[in-house]
Amino acid sequence: MEQNKFLTIISILGFIAFAAVSCWATAESLHLLLPSWPQIMCWIVTIGFFVIASLGTKMIVDSLNQRIYLEKRGLHLIGGIIILLIFWVLCSTPTNTHTFFFRSVINDKITNDIATTQSYLNQIKSNEVNEAKINIKCLELRNKIEAKLGELKAEINNEANPGIGPKSQEIMKDFAELLGVAKIVPLSSKGTSVQDREKLYNAYREKIYILLENRLLILKKEMTPPNDNYMKQAEIDYKNLELVKKYIENGTLNIFDADDIKTICDKLNAGYVTIKAYPQFVDFKDAVDENIYMSSNPVTKVKRMISVFDVWKDFVEGEYAGHGFFFWIIISILVDVAAFIFFDIAFKRRD
Repeated sequence: MEQNKFLTIISILGFIAFAAVSCWATAESLHLLLPSWPQIMCWIVTIGFFVIASLGTKMIVDSLNQRIYLEKRGLHLIGGIIILLIFWVLCSTPTNTHTFFFRSVINDKITNDIATTQSYLNQIKSNEVNEAKINIKCLELRNKIEAKLGELKAEINNEANPGIGPKSQEIMKDFAELLGVAKIVPLSSKGTSVQDREKLYNAYREKIYILLENRLLILKKEMTPPNDNYMKQAEIDYKNLELVKKYIENGTLNIFDADDIKTICDKLNAGYVTIKAYPQFVDFKDAVDENIYMSSNPVTKVKRMISVFDVWKDFVEGEYAGHGFFFWIIISILVDVAAFIFFDIAFKRRD
């Protein structure tokens, strides 16, 4: 009798210990998902769900125990399984896994999300991508003009048809299209000697270069925004993320606190919004980043981590391969199973 009493006390203590870990993990996950809920409310819901799940396991164990008298064993077994599926498999295990996994990777997630977002904000505030695009566009135009000048020179010096002929006129139309003018006004030509053809080509080249410089100025103006508001906004968002990093380092922001995580997400989201508003000034690293920042409703990588639904969705889609997610599933199951075993031992029905 005394031995049974001692075993019961030990089992109750064991149940309380493992249940406390499980309930803490579930409450943390709920509070991350629903930060507007008071933590005490999350704990009340969690404890209630876990006790019900524990009772479900006891119903299953009692229904299988042939040493005790129990009416409607089948109903007890089915009822216990249904309770376990709802309150353990669908509630406790996913949320516990979420909390364990969240705490193991959130620091790296925040660091990487801030670093990536700042890199794109830096491109916007420094205007480096736009300037590079302008330079590339101008270089492309110069190269096309030089190629056409080569064709023109060859055609003017063509011994079979020296000077400006039908082929040269076609080249002039190409020049006009490239330079954005109605047409290239033809120059008067005298003679077809080598010297005359050289003078004619040089005159056309000088004329083309003047038109080219005018076209380049127009091109730069067209590609340059009318104001620098986009740069100022990117600068603000960049500095806000610098402050976030500083506050995390000095402990002002706790990356495991739901309210502080929300603050971090808000600052990151502001950066996402700016990047989406000015994609013409950004050179995305790859298509994945472009899809993330340019989606219809961008969600930061950190914000996805606070949602148990998004985390499990990403896991199913293979997002966390190699990040130890399956390990935390096993830990979550073992913690709950240990609590259930202690519960069933402590409150085991005896004849």
